[in-house]
Amino acid sequence: MTNSWRISTVNGALLALYFVPAWTFVAFKIVASPVHGLYDLANVSVALFLSDHLHFAAMDLVRLAWLLALGKMTVVAFFAVFLVMTTRASVRKSGSFDEVLALALGIGSLIAFASMVMASRVGEMAAVRLHATELLLLLGGAILMAAEPPFQRDPPPVRRWPSQPEVCPSTNASS
Repeated sequence: MTNSWRISTVNGALLALYFVPAWTFVAFKIVASPVHGLYDLANVSVALFLSDHLHFAAMDLVRLAWLLALGKMTVVAFFAVFLVMTTRASVRKSGSFDEVLALALGIGSLIAFASMVMASRVGEMAAVRLHATELLLLLGGAILMAAEPPFQRDPPPVRRWPSQPEVCPSTNASS
């Protein structure tokens, strides 16, 4: 195994393998049927909070459901780009995919935190556990990225110059 696999890369890939199918499925349920998808377990806390505490109308709930689906699909897209970028060894060795993973972790943490707070306000304990678990996964990945030292590239080979050029006195072949 090469040394181009950092622990944050492996952790990011594992996170992507969870969040891409889970959040894609939830987002497509919202797109197919906004009201039914919003009252699914993964989003029920958001729907109850918006309707009960903020008194949003049904059409406003549909619009916010689509925004939630768009936010989750944005995180899914960043994770998918991260997975594609990790398959290339040259990109993995340069460490140029950290920004993509950081954006996925940041936006995903924001969505999971807001959903967790809303779930705790409406008393949905199953939703609190789900969103808290997702938030801890995302925050753990972000902490791991922040704590891990930057990727050390191999220095380019150094060309050695001769220490002293040999100076030969010119000799005359005729003497």
